[in-house]
Amino acid sequence: MRTTFTLNGEAHAADAPDETLLTEYLRDTLGLTGTHIGCDTSQCGACNVLVDGESAKACTLLVATLEGARVTTIEGLGTEAHLHPMQAAFRQAHGSQCGFCTPGMVVAGIAIAERHGAEPSEEVIRHELEGNLCRCTGYQHIVEAIRIGARAMHAPAGETE
Repeated sequence: MRTTFTLNGEAHAADAPDETLLTEYLRDTLGLTGTHIGCDTSQCGACNVLVDGESAKACTLLVATLEGARVTTIEGLGTEAHLHPMQAAFRQAHGSQCGFCTPGMVVAGIAIAERHGAEPSEEVIRHELEGNLCRCTGYQHIVEAIRIGARAMHAPAGETE
């Protein structure tokens, strides 16, 4: 089936069988390996992408359902020279250890900042991160990274922490 959607800011037409999961398509067809497959059961959040600005688990999305959608993967957020504010915040706050969950956490952080503004509380962040697993940390650095990233995302142009 041919499905057209926007992928990382560019028009995209996918020719994929109806049962193709977005994780499979991104990784196996397009070589976009930043969307990780951690559990295959939608429990871990390592596969988070943004769909129309909302965090979604790509392991549960069929490519065929994305007609007209805007999909953003970790690869579409920034460049090595110009990180997205949330990516920069994860670097600043040491929000990753092994890095496996980091792409999904960054995407979830962006969605949290979009929904809750520049100052989401620790309680809100921790609640919103339910379903995103990190096996390396106690989440404190991740929570701090999301708080820093949310502030940076909502700061006037030119102002950062």
